[in-house]
Amino acid sequence: MSSPYLPLGLLYLVQGFPYGLQSGLLPVLLRTQGLSLSHIGLTRALYLPWLLKFLWSPLVEGGRWRWLVLSTGALGVCCALCSLLPLQAGVSPVAWLLLLMHILSSLQDVAVDAVAVGVLRQEQLGLGNMVQVVAYKLGSVLSGGGALTLLGLLGWRAIFLILAMGYFLAVLSACCSPALKGENQQGDPKGHASCDLRLRDLVGGVLRAPGTAWTMAYVLIYKLGEQGSLTMVPLLLLDQGVSPAELGIWSGILSLGFSIAGSCVGGLFLRTGRSVLFLLRGLFILRLSCLLLQTLLLSSLGRDTSIVKVGLFLTLLIQNFLAGVITTATFTLMMHCTRQAPSRVQVSHYSLLSSLEVLGKVVFSAVSGLLVDSLGVSSSFSLFILLSCLPLLHLQSIPPTLH
Repeated sequence: MSSPYLPLGLLYLVQGFPYGLQSGLLPVLLRTQGLSLSHIGLTRALYLPWLLKFLWSPLVEGGRWRWLVLSTGALGVCCALCSLLPLQAGVSPVAWLLLLMHILSSLQDVAVDAVAVGVLRQEQLGLGNMVQVVAYKLGSVLSGGGALTLLGLLGWRAIFLILAMGYFLAVLSACCSPALKGENQQGDPKGHASCDLRLRDLVGGVLRAPGTAWTMAYVLIYKLGEQGSLTMVPLLLLDQGVSPAELGIWSGILSLGFSIAGSCVGGLFLRTGRSVLFLLRGLFILRLSCLLLQTLLLSSLGRDTSIVKVGLFLTLLIQNFLAGVITTATFTLMMHCTRQAPSRVQVSHYSLLSSLEVLGKVVFSAVSGLLVDSLGVSSSFSLFILLSCLPLLHLQSIPPTLH
């Protein structure tokens, strides 16, 4: 427990639970009840609290340890409440609880990120961000594809009780970790100092930090086309007769397993000291090629269904692997940019970047269903391909401070 990696990993693991429930379990339940792709896409509005992290980051900075423990414990209580709801009650009560979980999880995220920025040394950023991304995705696997696969076996109540136990274990781990608790006590000696940050401090310290403007634009666009594809392909396969259990295995467990493997590869690659820029350029080209193949397969979905389905599942695995490497490299780039901001605003700086990263993913995930319903599969996926070219072009103007 003297190392920061284990307690940080547990905290990021449980942080992935709401995302897995939202992206893996809820869409399939809604689709099986006959809702349109447009309506399912609009449920992404439940991610709204993640877009507001920057606004309340000074409040969390004023009591990191208190907010970390309270938010994580409250998330466990929410899961316990979900276990009391019968599945036949419909999705509305679950959706409201998910919204509350997103609010609490975004508060927890600000506190954990603040500790990670302070604890991890420069040479630990690659491995630390690998732990962050891998743990978060593993949490989303357990609560998304895992819950979907085991729903018929364990039942609704048992699944949410297991998730609640995970949150309480994360609280215990954080309380027993001197590496995390000591950092919070050192970084917050007065408990309220950061609440006194004035607007000009935020503007001067956050927005004027070297490379911030470029990084803000990058995190908004780097996943646009990818998000549209990963959101729509599983639902399109569901329309072709693939069962929810099969989707839980392929699109939930296996795909996110490949994503976790990609995150590990990215962390190990960056640990060697190699260039983030070099890695991202190659990955964006590979991702674009995979999306082109996926679009061709979708155009043949109605002709030879069995072969096309296997091909689409394979492209999902490759896509998720590449997404894992890209995400680890991107979060390392974000943290490197944050370290160049004044220490008094680093929490707000990183919260702004991570909020924009979520904004880019959520907004396009929300409208991707509308695009497919209105433009059709071929036209909408052609748009996804064009959008996937934007980050590759944006890398050409990366500032020297971020190399």
